[in-house]
Amino acid sequence: MFFSRFIAGFKGGIHPPENKFYSEGKKFSYLPIPHVCYVPLQQHIGKPARPIVEVGQAVEEGQLIGEADGFISANVHSPVPGKVIDIVHHPTVFSPKSLCIVIETEGAFTSSQQSRVPSSWESFSRDELIASIKEAGIVGLGGAAFPTHVKLSPPATKPIDTLIVNGAECEPYLTVDDMLMQTFPHEIIEGIRIAMKTLGVERAIIGVEDNKPDAIRALRKVLLETNAPTITLVSLKTKYPQGAEKQLIKALLRREVPSGGLPMDVGVVVQNVGTIYAIREAVLYKKPLYERFITISGPIVKNPGNYKVRFGTKISDIIDEIGGLLDEPVKVIMGGPMCGIALDTLEIPVVKGTSGVLFFGKNKIESENFLTCIRCGRCVAACPAGLLPCDISILVEKNLTDALAMYHLFDCIMCGSCSFVCPSKRPISHFIKLGQQRLKSASTRMT
Repeated sequence: MFFSRFIAGFKGGIHPPENKFYSEGKKFSYLPIPHVCYVPLQQHIGKPARPIVEVGQAVEEGQLIGEADGFISANVHSPVPGKVIDIVHHPTVFSPKSLCIVIETEGAFTSSQQSRVPSSWESFSRDELIASIKEAGIVGLGGAAFPTHVKLSPPATKPIDTLIVNGAECEPYLTVDDMLMQTFPHEIIEGIRIAMKTLGVERAIIGVEDNKPDAIRALRKVLLETNAPTITLVSLKTKYPQGAEKQLIKALLRREVPSGGLPMDVGVVVQNVGTIYAIREAVLYKKPLYERFITISGPIVKNPGNYKVRFGTKISDIIDEIGGLLDEPVKVIMGGPMCGIALDTLEIPVVKGTSGVLFFGKNKIESENFLTCIRCGRCVAACPAGLLPCDISILVEKNLTDALAMYHLFDCIMCGSCSFVCPSKRPISHFIKLGQQRLKSASTRMT
């Protein structure tokens, strides 16, 4: 094992207020099981799962209720024992009308009470490891929710030499990955070894921002105890968006993912620490992904902290279970404040990609109108993807779609750094997203 205080980083980036103090250091608590779960069949990037249960059917905790429909898709499992009382379209973070299986909780929680006798994963073949991960419905838990079995199955034409484990957690407010590394360092290191075997690589690097000293100490202690010379722990300079895949690769390996490319194009696969933990649970205990740890935080939360939550739990139920809020919420965000999604209803359920839920009152929300671009260049300096956000926003605003093609809009990682630094308060990230949609529409019309 090699430990490095490597502080080289990537071009651009910002230093927003971290605001992690609300939940920092708070050990994991378990939210009560909801009476009714709304379980979306779309909890991942790719095609929604196909429902394989019917209304009135009894289901067990961890039972497969939605089957992956295609290669880029993921299985969905029941988070609770109970009865399917409906299959309806319901608002989710993915869509205002997403197909959900509604389960009323009843019966025994059998799978969670089973003896946890681990499998001997060292004897498993690569195909067996992939099958276990696919069967469990594991997806990226850093927020992107890309099916993990796909990510761990790169084509033969894209040889992988390094696994990067993302423990940066650069988003403000969120502390769930920090607490995961502090609480389960042995499990994470074993999960890394499983992922390394699955990929067939000899090297793994764990990148953790230096504002997480307790997590770094916990992982370092385990690495020293287990004598894992092929796993390197790197302390990274705290800067947003350090946890973005391309920026993390640049900081750790000095490799540049090409425009329009993927990490596998430079021989790398990146996995979040939460995903690594879930991989181990799936391989050792055949545990499907039907619950996860999340951060619940914000200035108006009575009891901010890090909680384990069942998928399908509605935000309204979470508010009740954490003791309520100190004020009426004006904005609720699923994820972090920079890359997260603002919700328009509290009836949206927690899904696999939910890393946190943040609540803000009127005192923390700015509602002023944006102004004309003053060409200050701050967004250009902050952009970690090397784009020209100011030019792009102006072209989108003027509806000059044809001129956008040369600006590499799809290299944007939607980190929001440009909007954060803009003195005119322009929603530059929104403009870029709109530009991407227009380019896609134009391309579709041409074909």
